[in-house]
Amino acid sequence: MAQVILFLNLGGSEVVLILFVMLLLFGSKGIPNIARTLGKGIREFKDATNNIQKDIQQSTGNITQQINEHIQEVKKEVEKES
Repeated sequence: MAQVILFLNLGGSEVVLILFVMLLLFGSKGIPNIARTLGKGIREFKDATNNIQKDIQQSTGNITQQINEHIQEVKKEVEKES
């Protein structure tokens, strides 16, 4: 949360004003529900991005292995010629 506030370049008074407006709009009972829903949404987004990263790593893992095998073959050929 602090990183978001720093990114938006908000001062202390602006943060207090935003929190006060939220309290007026949603009430003291609505804010925890909003925070809970926001937290769940962020967690789902992180899980989705982690799954995508794993899929990409798995799909590129075979390619990386093939490239490393070709590199080893080229090294062997160079050593034979020297």
